[in-house]
Amino acid sequence: MQENRHLYIIWGALLLGIIYLMRLFSLQVLDESYAIQSSSNSIKKIIEIPPRGEIYDRYGNLIVYNTTVYDLLVTPSKARVKDTLRLCRTLGIERWEFDSLMNVAKAYSRVKPSPFLRQLSKEEFAQIQDVMVDYPGFEFERSSVRTYTTKSMANALGYVSEITKRQLENQEEPYYRQGDYIGQTGLEKFYEKELRGKRGTRFVMVNVNGIHMGSWKGGTLDTASVVGKNLHTGIDLMLQQYADSLLVNKVGSVVAIEPKTGQILAIASSPTYDPQMLSSRSFSKNYMELYRNPYRPLFNRAVMSSYRPGSTFKLIQALVALQEGIITPGTGFAHGNAPMKCHGHPHIASVAMGVQHSCNPYFYHVFRKLLYDNDESNTYTASAYGLRRWHKWAEKFSMGDRLGVDLPSEFKGNVPDDEYYDKRYGKGKWKFSNIYSISIGEGELLTNPIKLANLAAIIANRGYYYTPHIVAAIGDKEGEPLSQYLVKHETGIAREHFETVIEGMKNAVVRGTVPAFAQLTSGIVSAGKTGTSQNPKGEDNSIFVAFAPVDDPKIAIAVIVEYSGFGGSHAAPIANLLMERYILRKTVSKSVEDYVLRKNYLPNYIFPRGTVIPSQKPKKDTVERSKPISLPLATQPDTTHRISLRRTEHTNGFN
Repeated sequence: MQENRHLYIIWGALLLGIIYLMRLFSLQVLDESYAIQSSSNSIKKIIEIPPRGEIYDRYGNLIVYNTTVYDLLVTPSKARVKDTLRLCRTLGIERWEFDSLMNVAKAYSRVKPSPFLRQLSKEEFAQIQDVMVDYPGFEFERSSVRTYTTKSMANALGYVSEITKRQLENQEEPYYRQGDYIGQTGLEKFYEKELRGKRGTRFVMVNVNGIHMGSWKGGTLDTASVVGKNLHTGIDLMLQQYADSLLVNKVGSVVAIEPKTGQILAIASSPTYDPQMLSSRSFSKNYMELYRNPYRPLFNRAVMSSYRPGSTFKLIQALVALQEGIITPGTGFAHGNAPMKCHGHPHIASVAMGVQHSCNPYFYHVFRKLLYDNDESNTYTASAYGLRRWHKWAEKFSMGDRLGVDLPSEFKGNVPDDEYYDKRYGKGKWKFSNIYSISIGEGELLTNPIKLANLAAIIANRGYYYTPHIVAAIGDKEGEPLSQYLVKHETGIAREHFETVIEGMKNAVVRGTVPAFAQLTSGIVSAGKTGTSQNPKGEDNSIFVAFAPVDDPKIAIAVIVEYSGFGGSHAAPIANLLMERYILRKTVSKSVEDYVLRKNYLPNYIFPRGTVIPSQKPKKDTVERSKPISLPLATQPDTTHRISLRRTEHTNGFN
């Protein structure tokens, strides 16, 4: 027994020895990392950052690409600067800038390299690279910056900037380093993982002066970088540029969708800016200029804004009431007992006429009947029951929830239910008379342009939609988008009810709430609905949703122009021009275009209705101010009008 114990001990010792020798062999022969560390004075590890993926429109036109630049890095513990002034002259900076940059680098790490000067052009790099050999501790790293073929679509594209300290600390995987660039907004943020690619690593031999002497071990340990994937969008760049040009001197948004696919054709937010401003060495200065601008050009109104839908919501009211059997296509209502005014039109004898003339009393009675058409005798319980039924259908249009568009910070919206009003008024303390304003799209209803464009797409499709999305394919143009954008969403409302509403929308465009001067002369048959949303801060917001052609819809659109007034006079002509341009590939209705381009609603945004402005003399469509605002709006290649933004120091009433 004792002999067996000796054998176990001997065998155990041999096994441990073998394991130790194998591990030693692995570390010294197979694993090169320790050799690299021990040779740190002669072998250098270089991280290769691949170019970000490019972005294209639906026809293959390039929108965003990369330009090669060089970053100068510094490792404070290794930095040796004998003649600081000479170095400053070489780099084109002041002494105080040198000290400031060095202090930032030391605060990050004394032993790790960090950015000292960013985005040196090829020419700048060529001029100073030989000189920098005399300054140990400094090294160059090749990088790239985003470059744009157009000044359009800035908010939707987003921008790339240096990763923040919080982002660095909160990253899910240890990928980014101090000084790395990351998508901060728009498509750049949403598709960051696809666009950034995969980093590579190179090991090179350097001499005592830091000069590269070739790859180490023939590059056998190097890993190649992988270029970021390209994004192929559904954007029609020509339509996008035209949309931006029509919104010049206006505050608002345009969203156009291809109904059959959900692909976004154009998405504009105004005022906007030149995206190149946030892709330069002057990022911080330019960003603060844009951030402080009173017109909020960094705010993507297409997905982040919040508006009452106004009369455009009557389309949903009509569809829900028809589906529930509360009304029929031939149902008419008189104006009696309705607290809101009418627009002075003939008696409404059908749903189509109600839509055509956007009759407020008509939809007041539709909503009242919808809420009270049940067996409950108490007005509260009847209202709560009816509202729950109504809300179930309203949810099908995604008006009170995020659609899931491929842009960050999408506004959720609000479609109130009985629980919402229970919290606001108290359970049992509200009824139809407290909430009737939502019958005409006012009150607590909130939405944004992307949801309104989707509403137009649902009606164009007669009852279904695909989630609106900008990117049609990732990688190759023939590739598929994310799976969620291939799912067909049904509203459950019968097709014949959509035909009833569409008939009213067709008539609204030609002999309803769209005035003659805003109508197209090209013969395109469209269906639309105006909305004039109440705005307590000033002039009403103008809204229009539409699609065309009616029998084979190719484009669905929503336009919102803030502080402009009646929907048919201001938002409708913009939408009509864009539908015409997309379908015909040219503008035929020149008089409508001239009317839109002349309009300037920016003064209304700064000076709401009722504001007393001293020494102001209105001049037709513009108001002269005394001091110019520096707002770098995007000028478009297909428009020749100039941009003039002026205001006084007086900003009373602006929020």
